[in-house]
Amino acid sequence: MKKFGFLVALSASAFATPQVAAQPADQFFAHMSTLCGKSLNGKLAAGDDSDASFATAKMQAHVRTCTDREIQISFDVGEDRSRTWIITRIDNGLRLKHRHMLKDGTEDPVSQYGGDTAQAGTATRQEFPADAYSKAMFTKEGRTVSNSNIWAFEIAPRQTLTYELARPNRLFQVAFDLANPVAGVAE
Repeated sequence: MKKFGFLVALSASAFATPQVAAQPADQFFAHMSTLCGKSLNGKLAAGDDSDASFATAKMQAHVRTCTDREIQISFDVGEDRSRTWIITRIDNGLRLKHRHMLKDGTEDPVSQYGGDTAQAGTATRQEFPADAYSKAMFTKEGRTVSNSNIWAFEIAPRQTLTYELARPNRLFQVAFDLANPVAGVAE
């Protein structure tokens, strides 16, 4: 009888659905999704002289739009509300795009730049090197220095969400306070 029970258990396990470990991009997206509906104060964490206006401006991120495939985060710098970061799930990872709008409500010619994750990353950090579209747009707009951009988001749970732009001789970071979300701001 013991053999029969063992054989039943063994054969049942052969038909069990294997548990697939969540990929780092999925874990990261899940962390980001917990921020939906929140507004966060930010401060310049790294920059250079060209970032002086960021150092003194009130900065906020508003995680307003969240679906199972996309998260949109408005990034306000002072009165400038023209920026939105869009993180999208794709078949092999995540995609980051930057949408910039002009004051008249039309899209800025320098918009929709970003890239797809090229490596697995981690559950708390994902990097997005500039894609072919971005490089072509930067070249057309006379901004070839940006062709080597790598953007990143990093989460220290319950502490900070950091947005980063890195390239040779350039590091720009804004750290947003997760511990103290802004009350009554997000929609």
